[in-house]
Amino acid sequence: MLQRAVLLIVVFSIWLWAPVHGLPPWLRVLAALLTAAAGCAPVLLLQALQGGQWDYATIARLQVPSGGVLALLGLLLPLVALRDVLWLGARLSGAGGAAAWLHGAAPTLGALLAAAALAGWGVWTALQPARVHEQEVALPTLPAALDGLRVAVLADIHATPVNDARFVRTVVQRTLAARPDLIVLPGDLVDGDVATTGPHVAPLAELQAPLGVWVTPGNHEYYSGYGAWMERFRGLGLNVLENRTALLDVRGARLALSGIGDPAHAQMAHRGDASRPAGIAPDVAAVARAARAGGADFHLLLAHQPKLARENAAHGIGLQISGHTHGGQILGLDRWLIAPFNHGFVRGLYDVGAMRLFVANGAGLWAGFAVRLGVPPRIDLLVLRRAAAAS
Repeated sequence: MLQRAVLLIVVFSIWLWAPVHGLPPWLRVLAALLTAAAGCAPVLLLQALQGGQWDYATIARLQVPSGGVLALLGLLLPLVALRDVLWLGARLSGAGGAAAWLHGAAPTLGALLAAAALAGWGVWTALQPARVHEQEVALPTLPAALDGLRVAVLADIHATPVNDARFVRTVVQRTLAARPDLIVLPGDLVDGDVATTGPHVAPLAELQAPLGVWVTPGNHEYYSGYGAWMERFRGLGLNVLENRTALLDVRGARLALSGIGDPAHAQMAHRGDASRPAGIAPDVAAVARAARAGGADFHLLLAHQPKLARENAAHGIGLQISGHTHGGQILGLDRWLIAPFNHGFVRGLYDVGAMRLFVANGAGLWAGFAVRLGVPPRIDLLVLRRAAAAS
């Protein structure tokens, strides 16, 4: 996978600069080499992280600009394609002067500057702490006693030396100011090991709500030392749901709140890396049985990845809350790339059989591709509403 990414970046770098006759050949070669080197930086950083050559704090800080360069190249791709389509059209129509101008230095450098400005804006947006976004969620099976329940969703915080303690504290303070009844964190709270990132996640201990603060794991907890992080979360006073159901009595109704493991378990188990244990596999059947046995009136499921929503819906879930996709991060990229990799789910509300699925934009972002364009970070405040069932 990484080798193919490198090959694509090299090919694009050559395509970008080779036709630019407004520059001397040596400068075109140098520009292609620098573009390829900058574009391959994210891949090299991932390899350094996996190999343990550098400490994570250094890598995390370097990932932000390298991911910005990768976004720049992605934004540049359609502009370069447009340049060459117009050039071909000019050649075929006999407009030699226009064709020569299109392969001069000005259009390519202009496209590069435009893509750089847009990528820079995307990085800046991604690094801002999320703000509260309130919306109602209509649920036909919701008991009347739960109507108006306020659920704060903090998905994909990705606390790191970049999204540091100050960043996390701002998210916590904004969440508390919204006065939720229940706070849920459906995975990817952190990146990096406990020793490096532990101090930056500490402000989560300040979260509180009448019905508690509940956590379920995401794939990045598996990558970063699953057992150590679950222990750390419990030490912060967070309620960890690992294929477990909590029964909450709310104004006379019984709410089953469940959390399941992440499909990343299979990936980690396949690696067989003793330094990063596989954690737990998702088991929705177990939590559904517990909810039924407890006489639950409504079942709310936390599942980090939305891709299993159709399978989960078959177990009598009323509402599934997920993250993982970061809302798609970039308009356009969201629908044609991120959604297909997540079985069509990218952000917002979906009807999945009798179940409703909510996929959060995320309150933070992975440092390796910290770019948002048109998809802002959010602390989602869901106000649950009882809706009349369709006749």
